[in-house]
Amino acid sequence: METTDIRFGTDGWRAVIGEDFTSASLARIAQATAQVFAAEHPGGTLLVGYDARFRADAFARQAAEVIAAHGMRAIVSDRILPTPALCWATAARADAVGAVMLTASHNDSSYLGYKVRLADGGAALPEFTARIEAALPASADAARAEVTIEDLCSPYLDALAAWIDTEAIAAHPLEVVVDPLYGAGQGHLAALLSAAGVTVHEIHGERNPGFSGLHPEPIVPWTNGARDAVLATGSVAALITDGDADRIGALDETGLWISPPKLMALLATHLVEDKGRTGAIIKTRAGSVLVDRTARALGLDCVETPIGFKWVYEQMQERPVLIGGEESGGIGIPDHLLERDGLLMAVLLVNMMCSRRKSLKELMEELYARVGDMSYRRIDLHLSQEQMDGFLARISTLRPTSVAGLEVAGADDIDGLKFRFGDDHWLLLRPSGTEPLVRVYAEACRPEVTDRLLNAGYWLVTTGEESPEAADIPGVGRLF
Repeated sequence: METTDIRFGTDGWRAVIGEDFTSASLARIAQATAQVFAAEHPGGTLLVGYDARFRADAFARQAAEVIAAHGMRAIVSDRILPTPALCWATAARADAVGAVMLTASHNDSSYLGYKVRLADGGAALPEFTARIEAALPASADAARAEVTIEDLCSPYLDALAAWIDTEAIAAHPLEVVVDPLYGAGQGHLAALLSAAGVTVHEIHGERNPGFSGLHPEPIVPWTNGARDAVLATGSVAALITDGDADRIGALDETGLWISPPKLMALLATHLVEDKGRTGAIIKTRAGSVLVDRTARALGLDCVETPIGFKWVYEQMQERPVLIGGEESGGIGIPDHLLERDGLLMAVLLVNMMCSRRKSLKELMEELYARVGDMSYRRIDLHLSQEQMDGFLARISTLRPTSVAGLEVAGADDIDGLKFRFGDDHWLLLRPSGTEPLVRVYAEACRPEVTDRLLNAGYWLVTTGEESPEAADIPGVGRLF
């Protein structure tokens, strides 16, 4: 009997290939998915896509055959495709009631995962995934059925091309580095920008299921290759996407990494001032205060949600939204898609640089002059189970009056423990729901203050008290 414990996290289920992610566990979750969809849409169509990981195509075909045998029609992509391409295809097709994407997003190459999308292309909310969990059989039956293979990617690429400002690019051509990190975005962004007249240097764009040891996450240190390419080619920016291309990362011409919340503030400014768009800005509680400040400067509402794009998606259904995103680089524009799209965000950054005739560095300096600058950083603490259990036991009572020498102005334990201080400083300790991991976020007016907060956060997580002095953080090193 299959014993793998399948639980949906912030966005889907992920596990190590050959350990918990097996043909048997995949058959269970695919069967449950089909049964839940078939209860409301008997005979409806589910689209199935996959990223560039080892055997992702074979697993996608298997999932589709199980789905087709349990009351649904299944259509499988004929190639590797980005998650936003699958979401686009789902929203655009009248016969599609949902989709399944085989991807582990930004996890390393040893992982594969399973995402569920609804008819509008948006992520399945917790109520829906809880129904799938409840429907999981102890072991799947052996039923399989024929599936259809189709091109689910080309219509999305055509829609993406319509967002490219060819006139602005022609008037101010750029040279950029594109790095898909061996993920599902390989080839697509480079081809779109090149066709529009941008000089593109693509790296890590070939098929390599092992990712050459890279984690396909557009953050330091995995952006070091793009940094080197920017400096070697004299490009004005690097545009980086994650494993399934729904997240964006960027470097300026000096190789400096720009945090995604700062990119979102920049993109919101472009949409309002250069494109005449409006609507609320949606950010998660781990997002930068620069997003709030930018919203105020633009005269827009800024709404804060729990962490996870599914909550941003929920807001997109409830109100007119200009742009919404999470701190990890997943940013979406509902006029395009009720989902994150790293490729579209890269296109818009190019549009903004060309229309304003400024490099990414110059655009960021312009933003800082308007709303100020803040130092924003995150570290991931991989803990022992004992440390994790201890932190979870005291999270509701951990209320120091000061942290890192800053007086605590307020604290709450909604979706992690967040401390707020004066001058827009804050610290967030957020435990993972699936592994002994705590993500520590901090933002302050200067990098040294941010590092002091992160250091204090480590000791609050592991001991419940602050360290009396600077010390190395295991797996991270000394912050200051």
